[in-house]
Amino acid sequence: MLIRMPAPEHIELPNPRRLLRTTAWSMAESVGLPFGTYVAVTDLVSPDAGLLAGTAVVWLLIAARWIVTGSVTSLLMISAVVLTIQTAVAVSTGYLWMFQLQFPLANLAMCLVFARTAPTRKPLVAQLAAEVVAFKQSDDHHPGLHRFFQGATWFWAGLFLLLTLGMAVMMETEPFKLFMLLSTVVTVGLTALGAGVCALWFFAVLRRLGVGLRFTAA
Repeated sequence: MLIRMPAPEHIELPNPRRLLRTTAWSMAESVGLPFGTYVAVTDLVSPDAGLLAGTAVVWLLIAARWIVTGSVTSLLMISAVVLTIQTAVAVSTGYLWMFQLQFPLANLAMCLVFARTAPTRKPLVAQLAAEVVAFKQSDDHHPGLHRFFQGATWFWAGLFLLLTLGMAVMMETEPFKLFMLLSTVVTVGLTALGAGVCALWFFAVLRRLGVGLRFTAA
């Protein structure tokens, strides 16, 4: 009797060129345009004006997206939350410690945003994967992947909590210039480390589940 083995499951991604365009536009829209505006206006006017301009740009992008598509991406909303908190805190007073406080508060907000969605059917990491790299998966077909996305979302919530605590300590122990340098280095370093850990974790889960990745032809 001939036994037919089930074909291995695959998850499809757009072809590499389309995937690159989707990712590049998502990052430019959510990070590049607001941050570029912030940097340009800061150089021309002041840091407070730069924050106000960057925040205005991100909310204009949200309004434009809502009018055109009827929806707003999670990454764009994250940028709006972070910039709004930073701007509100930084320009509320002229005290130096209030300017520094924007950084741990922004990370605490990110921690809460990730933690709020982690136990739900739509964890934030899954939403970001769908929006940034067009990765779509079904809970019914891949419950193991859903558990991974929930775990990864909790992981990022913990990472942002660690950044919050670290920056709070640095505010008290380091001079302003060193604080700014360390906060940037630590944020970039932990973000890169977190992305690497999640990528390795993701591929390990795929191997364990016997699920492959492949690109569409067009």
